[in-house]
Amino acid sequence: MNRPVKFIVIGAMKCATTTLHEQLVAQPNVFMPTPKEPNFFSNDDQYVKGIEHYFSLFDEAEANDLCGEASTHYTKLPTYPHTVERLKQHLPNAKLVYMMRHPVDRLVSHYIHEWTELVVSTDINTALQSHPELIAYSQYTSQLQPFFEAFGPEQILPVFFERFCAYPQLELERICEFIGYSQPPIWQSEFERGNVSSQRMRRSVWRDALVEAPLLKQIRKQLVPKELRNWVKTWWTLKEKPQISPENLAMLQEKFDQDLSVLGEWLGLSLNCSSFKATVKDVVPDWKFSRGLPQQNQFISASSIMIKVNTIKVKKTAIATKTEAVRRASLSRCSSSLFFSASRSAVLS
Repeated sequence: MNRPVKFIVIGAMKCATTTLHEQLVAQPNVFMPTPKEPNFFSNDDQYVKGIEHYFSLFDEAEANDLCGEASTHYTKLPTYPHTVERLKQHLPNAKLVYMMRHPVDRLVSHYIHEWTELVVSTDINTALQSHPELIAYSQYTSQLQPFFEAFGPEQILPVFFERFCAYPQLELERICEFIGYSQPPIWQSEFERGNVSSQRMRRSVWRDALVEAPLLKQIRKQLVPKELRNWVKTWWTLKEKPQISPENLAMLQEKFDQDLSVLGEWLGLSLNCSSFKATVKDVVPDWKFSRGLPQQNQFISASSIMIKVNTIKVKKTAIATKTEAVRRASLSRCSSSLFFSASRSAVLS
């Protein structure tokens, strides 16, 4: 039996979505599948399995469970371009939760994550050039805009990482109310923050094989002191936080300030990189434009922009062609007049 999927945490990556997932699953009658991120609507290799495969992920849910999932790939444009249309086709009424944090902090955490996964092997400044997604996934309005156009603002809840960390119980209550959870949620303080990038170890095939071997795992825990185990872990972790060069930091702040300015207009806030943390920590974010479908002057899709640009180009070409025709006609008339005048003068003479 297909369980209705009522909510999805769509991102952003490295914005405490794992922590939110753990807190939601800990509430009675909330079901979210394993693995945490199905990535069904974003990844072609998952989507090709069919919608019945997706719904089968929720087969273990009880009849009265509130079902949802969390996949940060859903807000990774331009890497996964078909996510929104697929979500709209199969889950048009789903409530969507989008978590954001200071864009530079998110980028740094993203870089560390990719470093541990062996996706990135260069320093962060070089990676900014070779991995544009580090920047793109922190440009929140670009990621949100297609969702607004498809679902409308009333189906999207903005959540800020900084406020979520400062007021976890209040934010959990706000999120649960939005997704339709009818019971009072309780924040589980014994849970540690999940998926913290600075604590991640770089992948190693031989190390992972040794660590996960059942017999060796038991011996290690019994005979090797925890302090020694933690020291050994440092061999595969970053020794210090990646440092962005002043030139690159200025470049990033300029890019992100442009994006945050638009996001601030949508939320009725003044946002930029300098004021971001202090501002978002103490406000409950909510979209300030009119409810319902976005107004045309509030959200302009990339395709609409291209159509308008092409229309302008066509009009300019038509005007230029018409101007050239008029110019040539005028020259022709002038040439004819001069010819007849010259001919008449020759006859008279």
